[in-house]
Amino acid sequence: MAEASAGEPVTIVAIDGPSGGGKTTAARLLAERLGLPVLDTGAMYRAAALKVCQAGVDPEDRQTVVELLASTEIDLRPAAGGALEVMLDGFPVGDRIRTPQVTAATSRISAYPEVRRRQVALQRRVAARRGAVVEGRDIGTVVFTDTPHKFFLRAEPEVRADRRYRELRAAGADVTREKVLEGIIDRDRRDSGRSDSPLTCDETYTVIDTAELSPEEIVDRMASSVEGHFQRTRKTDARMP
Repeated sequence: MAEASAGEPVTIVAIDGPSGGGKTTAARLLAERLGLPVLDTGAMYRAAALKVCQAGVDPEDRQTVVELLASTEIDLRPAAGGALEVMLDGFPVGDRIRTPQVTAATSRISAYPEVRRRQVALQRRVAARRGAVVEGRDIGTVVFTDTPHKFFLRAEPEVRADRRYRELRAAGADVTREKVLEGIIDRDRRDSGRSDSPLTCDETYTVIDTAELSPEEIVDRMASSVEGHFQRTRKTDARMP
């Protein structure tokens, strides 16, 4: 997708919610529907966690993590189909960011305010170039507070654990459903309880319970809301003298 011209507004859609709520799949499908790139903030944090793991740094060692990431280059570049590919120190991260080790490290380092501030600045810079569908946990409350397109996808921990367990087993991971559920609950606690940019939802969001919905049904609801906003805006502009 071409970059927006100077002064031309870009469309930014924020999708927030807890881990395993279906945000990643919904963001990809919605971006395809709207002709926007996907800015996967989770993948960006995972790339940072990958660097921590590669360096042999303890994710609990906040000072060393912050120092390491201060000299780490994380960026996004256009990829096939209008997507944005996450780059770590000039190289694509690929599936290396999806391992259980990186997942556990991501949960820890993403709670550090210094790490979050650096990532937020990058997210804003990238989305301002061409617009984006952005998914995460504080996109509408911290990163892009002014966008009118905010969605919060939620589901009970047991539902999300079932989804994640099936994904991991399909990928060949040796995990149990109990361990996955334990991880989901722990991640919820960390995300909601952190002092900096906690996972939260306010009245500016459209809340969608994904438990009984297919990815396509979720996207239909979001796309209708975004397109409806465009139609209302055009009508308002047409009435202006």
